[in-house]
Amino acid sequence: MNIYTEIVAAKKKGQKLLAVLIDPEKMKIGEVHSFIKLVNASVATHIFVGGSTDVDHQIEHIVTEIKKYTILPVILFPGDFSQVTTKADGVLFLSLISGRNSEYLITQQIAAVPKLKKSSLEVIPTGYLLIDGGIETSVQRTSNTNPLPQKDLTQILHTALAGEYMGNKLIYLEAGSGANIPVSPAIINALSNELNDPLLVGGGIRTIGQLNQAYEAGADMVVIGTAFEQNTAFFNELKKEITNENIR
Repeated sequence: MNIYTEIVAAKKKGQKLLAVLIDPEKMKIGEVHSFIKLVNASVATHIFVGGSTDVDHQIEHIVTEIKKYTILPVILFPGDFSQVTTKADGVLFLSLISGRNSEYLITQQIAAVPKLKKSSLEVIPTGYLLIDGGIETSVQRTSNTNPLPQKDLTQILHTALAGEYMGNKLIYLEAGSGANIPVSPAIINALSNELNDPLLVGGGIRTIGQLNQAYEAGADMVVIGTAFEQNTAFFNELKKEITNENIR
């Protein structure tokens, strides 16, 4: 399985992707099986696992349990180097390029290298941009960085392009877990028109309408976490209202 190649192929075909983000601090081992059954019955194409923190070091246990019940790619979305586990299929090798805190630009990445060198994880360099979602998010607090204002389209675009020029293979726009305001369609559209990299968008997307807006604006993959944590019935909405024909 080459996760990145498949994402690029989907982008070229115009196939829209959906990742379900599981936070290891919010998911109990005993809940994984029933939750993954819902994921498998939905149009989700990928599973991301990670969060800003993992105080109880549950990520390896959660990933191992997830892998028992799905054939979907399980990809790490680590908040720091301690969240790297060899039990997953791949890892988004994130660099928080919207901030200026060297800890999340390069220091955590260096700390992850010894474990990555010994693993078979597919490592996908990813430029990560934190966008203002209307609240202070856990990413903002943990990374001690400020999000980029949604009104500053030029700065967001230039930051994303700089990430692409530096060799990142994916660009991820993140409004943050529990954001009040998702990344605007105008921002998504502007970056989609300029970037060659696949564009991932997450944070604050809680409705079918917001999901479709992101796709229509040019997102290649939408990442949803909080909406599923708060309301697992959202899977049924996806199943009923979105078909493989219009996620294309």
